[in-house]
Amino acid sequence: MFWRISSFTGGDGGLLLSAANQVRQSDAGPGIFVTIVAVILVLVFIGGATFLLTRYLNGKFMKAQQLDAENVILVSREKAQQIEADARNKASGIEKEADVEIKKKRGELTREEDRLQKRRNELDNRIEKLEQREANLNKRQSNLDKRSNEIDKMASKQLEELQNIAQMTTDEARQELLTTVEKDARNDMARIIRQIEQEARVDGDKKAREIIVTAIQRVASDQVSEVTTSIVNLPGEEMKGRIVGRNGRNIRAFEQAAGVDVIVDDTPEAVMISCFDPIRREIARRALDRLILDGRIHPANIEKTLNDEEKEVQKSIVEAGEQAAFDTGVVGLHPEIIKMLGRLKYRTSYGQNQLAHSIEVAKLSSVIASELGANIELARLGALLHDLGKAMDHNTEGTHAKIGAEFAKRYGINPKAVNIIESHHHEVDQDSVEAVIVEAADAISGARPGARREDLELYIKRLRALEDIANSHKGVQTSFAIQAGREVRIIVTPDEVDDLAATYLARDIAHQVEETMQYPGQIKVTVIRETRAVEYAK
Repeated sequence: MFWRISSFTGGDGGLLLSAANQVRQSDAGPGIFVTIVAVILVLVFIGGATFLLTRYLNGKFMKAQQLDAENVILVSREKAQQIEADARNKASGIEKEADVEIKKKRGELTREEDRLQKRRNELDNRIEKLEQREANLNKRQSNLDKRSNEIDKMASKQLEELQNIAQMTTDEARQELLTTVEKDARNDMARIIRQIEQEARVDGDKKAREIIVTAIQRVASDQVSEVTTSIVNLPGEEMKGRIVGRNGRNIRAFEQAAGVDVIVDDTPEAVMISCFDPIRREIARRALDRLILDGRIHPANIEKTLNDEEKEVQKSIVEAGEQAAFDTGVVGLHPEIIKMLGRLKYRTSYGQNQLAHSIEVAKLSSVIASELGANIELARLGALLHDLGKAMDHNTEGTHAKIGAEFAKRYGINPKAVNIIESHHHEVDQDSVEAVIVEAADAISGARPGARREDLELYIKRLRALEDIANSHKGVQTSFAIQAGREVRIIVTPDEVDDLAATYLARDIAHQVEETMQYPGQIKVTVIRETRAVEYAK
């Protein structure tokens, strides 16, 4: 019995039984034993009740779970049946739609096959017609070939007859025709050229005259009245001896320090200073004037005076350059360019002061540019600096245009302005309309009356050179240089020079003059051809 109870109660019941046995074996009192037995019975009862209750609850829980599972299975079966029914309905609908679509496609395919069959039939008919046409064309072509051969034979016979009649071959006739056509075309071309040139000259001269007159009136520069001179006036003849000094020591010291030549001749109360560099010549002239006024002429004072005057001249050069830039409204120039521009104050060309000339050209260019709608600032800048190279061409190889352009480029001048400087004598191509404007303004400033002075010998040489160039061409009877060398009129022999050749002759002479001569402004070349028709009444 105790063993069964322990099996129900687990490990704790076994412990209690072992304790009871120990108590009984120890011959404890009967009361304790009864108590222990009672406790054991209670525990056995509780364990049995717990077991039965647990078993009952587990059975009830299992039944509830089984019912829930059966309900879930029933619901799932119903949903599956519903889904199956819906799927069958959808499949039936899709099958019907597919049947309709298949019938539709079959109808379209049938119609398309009918169309293709019709087109095949039409193409077959067309091919048959084309074959018939090709056969007809072949027949016609053979007929045409026969006729063409007959025509060629007839043309050959006619050509032979024409050659026999004209006594001229085909090549000779062709050459004769080309010569006649060329002559007529050249005459027409000469007439058209003259007409176009005359119209352009009338319109262009009128517009150019208006612009030039407006520019000149607005600038209104004075005529050149002063020429840089190297003559130093003396208060008396005895001053020449003081300038020369004992054994010529004063004049040698002056020439060595100044880098000039002092010419003392028979000119009364005057000596001449000679130097290729205008700045040195000016420094020497001013220093000699100062020495003459001071009266102390000896080597030490000469060197000191030359140094002082050199500083004054350099200062005046900078002031002249700044004043020129201010007068023309050109700003932002490099100090070296200002200095080189001021050196033009002591540079002349045909008696015309180059700094005044540059200022005048800048003003003329700005007026012409404003009239033509060109870039006024660019034209003014290029015009002011166009002769910059003349301030340094005496000790640098190259033309003044290229020298000035390289110098301006070195100090950051606008490339378009550099092109104006370099191209104002057509040494390079002109890249802008402002370059043409500056060239025109340069010609206006140098060619206007009173602008420049010429030596009589050079003037006569230029007139002779113009006439020699004109007379060197074939067909020229005589030529005359008129208007102070501004125009050359050429009379040609009419039998040797026709109207077209007269036009070409004028252009050839003008190009030769441009390439071989140097002159201010422009020269007009006029070719005169006179035709006379003479008959006698008998």
